[in-house]
Amino acid sequence: MTLILGAVIAGGLSTRFGSDKALAVYDGHTLLSRAVDTLAGWCEYVVVVGRETAPAPTLPDWPHAGMGPLGGLAAALRLAQDEGYGAVLSSSVDALGMPEDLLARLSPGPACLAANPVIGLWPVETLPVLEEILHGEGTHSMMRFAEAVGARMERLAQAPANINTPADLARLPDAG
Repeated sequence: MTLILGAVIAGGLSTRFGSDKALAVYDGHTLLSRAVDTLAGWCEYVVVVGRETAPAPTLPDWPHAGMGPLGGLAAALRLAQDEGYGAVLSSSVDALGMPEDLLARLSPGPACLAANPVIGLWPVETLPVLEEILHGEGTHSMMRFAEAVGARMERLAQAPANINTPADLARLPDAG
């Protein structure tokens, strides 16, 4: 059985949101705590990447801040490799409404959601490719990484909500 490390990618600047969207509240819980709780249902251990404080252990982006989601994923994959995990299940801090069978849909990795490639299952064997992208020329996009490792693109009938603005959050139905 492969041990899976959960990683909430939370190092964004929230420029479109206008404030720290990880701390925005939906149905009585911050987006950050909801993301941690969601991954905890599938993973042996969960970390939050790109923040100093969180409701779970934190890691800085690798090799440094400002690398986008790939910097967060690289930090998580490095920890997974060091600690003997086989893969990282990643999620953005602003994704709500994950399907209950997400892990089964993404297994075996590498695989990600076509509508939001930050949500993915990444075997630790993909780390050298990610490090090469981060140290090389060109864009540092999740899609570029997904394509480079041959990730399967999983399409869902209902993609998880992606919260980028306060209006996006306000449009969500009550969860209760």
